[in-house]
Amino acid sequence: MNFDLMHPAEQIVLLINRVYQKGLTTTSGGNLSIMDSEGNIWITPSGIDKGSLTPDDICKVYPDGKVEGKHKPSVELPIHRLVYQTRADVHAVLHAHPPAMVSYSLIRKVPSINVIPTPKQVCGTVGTAGYEVPGSQALAKGIVSEIAKGHDVVIMENHGVITCAGTLFEAFKKFETINFAAELSIKAHTLGEPFELTDEQVALNNKKGLVSLGEFIPQSHSADERKLRKEMCTLIHRAYDQGLFTSTQGTFSVRLNKDSFLITPYNVDRKYIQPEDIVRVDFNWREAGKTPSRSVGLHKLIYDEHPDINAITVAHPIHLMAFGVTKTPIDSRTIPESYIAMRDIGIVPFGTSILEPQKVSAIISNSSPVVMVENDCVISTGSTLINAFDRLEVAEFTANTIIRARQIGDIVMITEEEVEAINKAFNLK
Repeated sequence: MNFDLMHPAEQIVLLINRVYQKGLTTTSGGNLSIMDSEGNIWITPSGIDKGSLTPDDICKVYPDGKVEGKHKPSVELPIHRLVYQTRADVHAVLHAHPPAMVSYSLIRKVPSINVIPTPKQVCGTVGTAGYEVPGSQALAKGIVSEIAKGHDVVIMENHGVITCAGTLFEAFKKFETINFAAELSIKAHTLGEPFELTDEQVALNNKKGLVSLGEFIPQSHSADERKLRKEMCTLIHRAYDQGLFTSTQGTFSVRLNKDSFLITPYNVDRKYIQPEDIVRVDFNWREAGKTPSRSVGLHKLIYDEHPDINAITVAHPIHLMAFGVTKTPIDSRTIPESYIAMRDIGIVPFGTSILEPQKVSAIISNSSPVVMVENDCVISTGSTLINAFDRLEVAEFTANTIIRARQIGDIVMITEEEVEAINKAFNLK
């Protein structure tokens, strides 16, 4: 899908539906806009169901203020117009009320964007605008005063959040990412105090993907490769819909043979990724014209050192990452299924997967197929794509149930004797 070639009204409908379906706004809440190359503002209508908008519902506002369309434009039009007047580099604005960001707006705080590297890199600094009546010039001026300082993300006190960027998809990425940081911080506080990364540690993340790979043009694609490309996309879409991936974060790979594997591309929207977007890596060569995930070197190392592993996921599931950012140990001995799928979850400090990937690979085994990198990601391995995905899913399920259980009472884990009985029954040792 080439998002940039879509009509502005189609772009707006696609993303407002996505925001609504993810539960990040309500039927009547939120507004998106695009300013086109002629200075026209395309914007969501006022008071129309956000879950059923079509391109015909989007309003077009000309530079002289004339409105074209069958509805009134959003009451927040003054904010959008003033943002465009203030920042020449901005051509898209997104405003909505995701629960996690609204929660922070109610306590008048900014969520930590340094608990993992991505929020700082995607969102930059975050501003805060004081409360004013929705649709008022006072609210518009308060927001724009923050945007004029270079903030692309602004929290609106007792209201929500607004993001802006050169394109609507970039504005959505900032919106989705800042909300992820807020959700993660809230989950983490149920376990303890989150550890924040230093600016130097955040910058270290830029060293991911510095792997020199030549390019090659595939001469053919086997039936197995075509099947696996499709299976990867199906599971990537599922991972996104379940909140295990974000639009541009989260990686799948699958082995084709001893010296070849398929991997998710870098910076391609996970929601709509297609088989032709997947990148093939043969030896130290990547498919021409495509950029693989920045974790490609780690995947190659694991495949080289573990011939029994045929699939890998790298993800940021929010409940499991709450353990990772608070350095809270996680135990898989909650229910038999969790222990059978994961056994022992390996844990390594932040930066290990970048500076010392061999240590990550060394931890991975049949008794430790899932590894958490603190303040970074979760790596799940398996004999097949569905096996690796299932372990990721079970790991997140387990973390979720532990967080919920801690809120209502003391947790009783499966005993060592009961674990041994499981090992015997399922031939795990």
